Amino acid sequence: MIADLFTPTVLLGILASGIRLATPYLFASIGEAYSQRSGVLNLGVEGQMLLGAFVAFYVTKLTDNLWLGVLGGMGVGALMGLAMAFVTINLHAKQGISGIGFYLFGLGMSNLLFQLLVGTVETVSGFPRIEIPLLSSIPWIGNIFFNQNILVYIAFLLVPVSSYVLNKTTLGLKIRAVGQNPQAADSLGVSVAGVRYFTVIFGGTMAGLAGASLSIALLNVFQQGMTAGQGFIAVALVYFGAWRPWGVLAGALLFSLVNGLQLWIQVLGIPIAPEFAVMMPYILTILVL
Repeated sequence: MIADLFTPTVLLGILASGIRLATPYLFASIGEAYSQRSGVLNLGVEGQMLLGAFVAFYVTKLTDNLWLGVLGGMGVGALMGLAMAFVTINLHAKQGISGIGFYLFGLGMSNLLFQLLVGTVETVSGFPRIEIPLLSSIPWIGNIFFNQNILVYIAFLLVPVSSYVLNKTTLGLKIRAVGQNPQAADSLGVSVAGVRYFTVIFGGTMAGLAGASLSIALLNVFQQGMTAGQGFIAVALVYFGAWRPWGVLAGALLFSLVNGLQLWIQVLGIPIAPEFAVMMPYILTILVL
C-alpha cells in the first residue's frame, strides 16, 4: 500500500539512501559546472563515469586497495577530460557532437574491457560506513547524515569548497571571466585555453570519481551501462542549479531522493508498475529542463 511509504522506518530509509545516491550526481555535476562556467559543454560525462567506474572496480579487484581504485577512476576521467579539451579547444570541434562521441567511446570501451578482463559480474568490498562520533548518535538526523562512507562526506564537502573557489578566489574569477567574455579575459592576460583545459580536465576527473563512487562505494560491483543515464542527469543538474554549487546540491538531493523513492516502491511491492518507478528520475529530468 502507498501508506507504507509514510512509516517512520521507510521515510528514514528513503532519506538515508537519498544522501548516498546523491554522491555520484554531486561529483559529476560540480565538475561539469566548472567546465560550463569556463564556456565548455561536456556531454561526455556519462562515458567518463562509465570508464571511471570500470577502472576503479578493476584496480580495486586486482590490488584490494580502494584508494588505488579511486585514483584509477579519477586518472582515466582526467585523461578523457584532456582528450575532450584538445578536441574542443585546439581542434575547435562542436562541443555537443564531440561530447556524444566521448560518451559512446566510454560506453563501448567500458563494455569491452569488462568482457575481456572480468567477464562475469563480481563484487568487491567497498568503502565501509564511518560513524561520526556524537553526531551519528543524534536521533533520526544522525543515521541519515553522519553514518555514511567517506566518499559521501567528500562529495558534500566539495559543495562549499567549490562555491568558495568559484566566487571568492582569483581562479574562480578567471573561470567566470573566460566563460562570460573570453576576448576581454584574453586582453587582460588570462590564458583562455589554459583555464578551459584546467576546467575540462577537472570536470573529467570528477566524472571519473563519480563513476568510482558508484562501483566501489555504492554498489560494490561493475555492470555494463551501470550509470543508467546519471551522467546526462548531472549535466541537467548544472542547468537546474544555475551553475552554482549550492543549486547543484539542491538538484542532486531532489533527484537522489526520487531515485531512493522508486527503489523503496519496488522493495515494498507497492502496486505501481516497476517500469514507471524506474522512469521517475528521468521524467523529472525532462520536467526540469
